[in-house]
Amino acid sequence: MTEIFAGPLGPFLIFGLRIIDVSLATLRMLLSMRNARTMVPIIGFFESLIWVVAVGTAIMNLHSVWHILGYSAGFASGTVVGLWLEGKLAVGLATVRVICTFEGEAVADALRRRGFGVTSFPGFGRQGPVEMMYAVVKRRHIPQVIAEVEAVDADAFISVEEPRTIRRGWMFSKRRS
Repeated sequence: MTEIFAGPLGPFLIFGLRIIDVSLATLRMLLSMRNARTMVPIIGFFESLIWVVAVGTAIMNLHSVWHILGYSAGFASGTVVGLWLEGKLAVGLATVRVICTFEGEAVADALRRRGFGVTSFPGFGRQGPVEMMYAVVKRRHIPQVIAEVEAVDADAFISVEEPRTIRRGWMFSKRRS
């Protein structure tokens, strides 16, 4: 195996290993912030296993600029791939806040018809009365929520945040074990 990594394919293998291990590191870090306690240690195990092989191979071939470039380019590419993967997985929840000047009730009704829980209440903005709505949704549903809001009120103010802790509510009415 040492001969394969030391040969002309070595830099490409190191590059590929670094893409995998840095992608896993990015996922692990983002999932740990979302409290995914089961997945984080499993990802960490494979991340460190792959990293040891990649860094060990790169160190054994420090005389080759191609091996060093493969290592460095794999790191940079792995960061991009990890962020892309995390976006596609869209693990976790998001709080969507919507503020409408005129169509608040219609927006809330449209979101409820699509199966989203919405809490709405009146407010007062810079130019007068507004309707404010909050919805906690799965991150993968954010584009649907935004599209639904904009279909009803193209001028609505929308912000999306990541909640740190959620207790109770309609999404969590059943006890999870």
